[in-house]
Amino acid sequence: MSVSTEELARPGVGGGLAEVFRTRFLLKLLVRKELKVRYRGSVLGLLWSYVKPGVQFIVFYIALGVFLGLENSPRNPDGLPNYAIYLFSGIVLINFFSEALGNASRSIVNNGGLIKKIYLPRELFPVASVWVSAVHFFPQLVILVAACLYAGWHPSFLQLAAAVGGFAIVGLLATGLGLLFGAVNVYFRDSENFVDMLLMVATWASPVMYAWTMVADKLGEFWFTVYQFNPITVGVESFHYAFWLSTTDGSAPLPPNLLSVWMPVALLVSAGILLIGQLTFRRLEGRFAQEL
Repeated sequence: MSVSTEELARPGVGGGLAEVFRTRFLLKLLVRKELKVRYRGSVLGLLWSYVKPGVQFIVFYIALGVFLGLENSPRNPDGLPNYAIYLFSGIVLINFFSEALGNASRSIVNNGGLIKKIYLPRELFPVASVWVSAVHFFPQLVILVAACLYAGWHPSFLQLAAAVGGFAIVGLLATGLGLLFGAVNVYFRDSENFVDMLLMVATWASPVMYAWTMVADKLGEFWFTVYQFNPITVGVESFHYAFWLSTTDGSAPLPPNLLSVWMPVALLVSAGILLIGQLTFRRLEGRFAQEL
């Protein structure tokens, strides 16, 4: 009995992210499982999504806003107005990226027992890690919106669209890098340490705690343009535009061509990294079970 070659497929290789979409019910199960496992035996549970960024915000605000004088005050009229909202709007986005990439890069190794037993689209694990991070991002966003409303937030439709675009940019970037490092981590566990260093740099390589004008003044036009090619930078600036700017008098300058040029560029860069991550994952996933 002959078998058509069209029915044969290389073992251990799935249909990529398209198959994740087709089996999205499995994605929901993995997200629920990750949330239950993470908070098993925890008293606060999901409340940690509020506590951790809250403590981080207080530490950074006191160190940078008060001690280093980045908060606008009578003694420091050149500081940023509503610096607390400026800081928190960047922190919530960078926390999402850090958690998503950190967990996605370890997701294949951490689920090695399941991968060796049954077949399912392996991309599910990094993607599920990003979704879990999005669940943790939501309560932080609620707090940010509440603080903005208290400070007189009055966003335009364009500003709300910029917030959605900024989140999409960072989400695509985290997914692409998560696929890339999640696959490489199976073969070279050193990649976990590299990701940790990358995340440490990411917090300071974007205008989360300082104004973009400081970078432009120090680096000059050319290197500031290079700085803008970082998708996280554009995502953070989009969040500042959406949440912080409309709580001020609106006189603070925006990065030049933020919406017309840099957001489309950042989307293309993030989409390109997602494609590279998917191609790398597809090439390496065939030996996941053996390596694990």
